[in-house]
Amino acid sequence: MKKHNFSAGPCILPQEVFEQAAEAVVNLNNSNLSLIEISHRSADFISIMNEAIALVKELLNVPEGYSVLFLQGGASLQFLMASYNLMKVDGKAAYIDTGAWSTKALKEAKLLGEVAIVGTSKDSGYNYIPKEIKIPSDANYVHMTSNNTIFGTQFKEFPKTDQPLACDMSSDIFSRQIDVSKFGLIYAGAQKNMGPAGTTLVIVKDEILGKSGRTIPSMLDYQTHASKDSMFNTPPVFAVYTSMLTLRWLKKLGGVGAIEKLNEEKAALLYNEIDNNPKFNGFAAEEDRSLMNVTFTLADESDKERFDALAKEAGLNGINGHRSVGGYRASIYNAMPLESVQALVAVMKQL
Repeated sequence: MKKHNFSAGPCILPQEVFEQAAEAVVNLNNSNLSLIEISHRSADFISIMNEAIALVKELLNVPEGYSVLFLQGGASLQFLMASYNLMKVDGKAAYIDTGAWSTKALKEAKLLGEVAIVGTSKDSGYNYIPKEIKIPSDANYVHMTSNNTIFGTQFKEFPKTDQPLACDMSSDIFSRQIDVSKFGLIYAGAQKNMGPAGTTLVIVKDEILGKSGRTIPSMLDYQTHASKDSMFNTPPVFAVYTSMLTLRWLKKLGGVGAIEKLNEEKAALLYNEIDNNPKFNGFAAEEDRSLMNVTFTLADESDKERFDALAKEAGLNGINGHRSVGGYRASIYNAMPLESVQALVAVMKQL
């Protein structure tokens, strides 16, 4: 029976990407060598890294003056790297608190300087995006999380600021068109929308680097990695290769604009059922609903056993909500076909 994978991450990827990546693990480019045994300094892998970087620049229309990096450590390491590179000695940063991941990011920033929380939705369990955001003029940078996987909220517009805007886009990168020039730093763990766990995409404006006034450990310095084309140390070759394949797939579909339309169609179908089926309630504020992570609860918890049984029978996987929220969460990332969303809606109609 077909499985419909709604897991929040590691995520669903296109079937053709799974197949191509599996083949490369056995035999890359008919070389009779595995992707994971060749040197990362070889022509074959340098070509892979170069193509991955080029595809990021093409699909997101990255302007000149930005470095595109594939690093390790997940978004969690970026919480610290962003602070090391952008916060000045005895400096200050402004953070918008919209959930668990932004809270973890500001915790790391506090290790290096003052943190001003300039907007938060903690008062209502993070079910909305704060609108009244006042950024202090002495902030070295402003940090935000564009999409909140746990709570199902998403920024529809980005804050306007004269300071560098740093954004964790782990769960909605490549899902919608963005203007990269509005950001000083974008980072995204691959395992939501781009590839397997193991690499993190970083897009950073070169001119904002080297101004912190502090000595940055080599592995935490964006300039170190930019100067070595993401190969200061051995890169996560499988994760980079599989991300490259996913970006090829996205380009073939028509790019970010094309996938954005499909994502809007999938989300509209599911939210329509939530809003019109009295058995369910949406969790996130309507105007802030995520196109990637749809969160909802049962109107009557006594329906849980039957709904869970129907979902299992239909092959729906990974729809349980995060432990801190409860209820249900359907992650409908780029590679999630409309057919799978239709299968979930069909189950909801049966309840």
